[in-house]
This record gives sequence, structure tokens and C-alpha cells, in this order.
Amino acid sequence: MMAEFELNASFPEERTAREAQRKLQALRITSVTAGEDGMSFSACVEDGVIERAAHLIRETGGTANWH
Repeated sequence: MMAEFELNASFPEERTAREAQRKLQALRITSVTAGEDGMSFSACVEDGVIERAAHLIRETGGTANWH
């Protein structure tokens, strides 16, 4: 069983947050919860895709915090 980590990501614009959410879904990360501000979200990420998820957050202009 793979470990899961919570990702909290924030973005400068709603558009980039939505783009990142779509890309995470392409990685089969389905437990994405949008923040009330529309410019942030949280997700549970399995350790096997953490590096790819972190890369796409940075690539779309966001910052990520892991728990």
C-alpha cells in the first residue's frame, strides 16, 4: 500500500488553479478539493506521483505545501 500525502496548493489566478487541477486528474489524482477563493486547492497524493505533482504545480505558477 502506498502512503498518501496531503497537498495544499495556491496560485495567483483562478485560471491557473483550474489548469493544475485538470493536470492532477490526468495523473489519476481524483481527491482534489477546491478552496473557497478559487485560487487554491488540496488533494491527497500517493507517494508514487509526488514528484510529478510538485512539478506540475510549479509549472503552472503555483506553490505547494505538503503534509
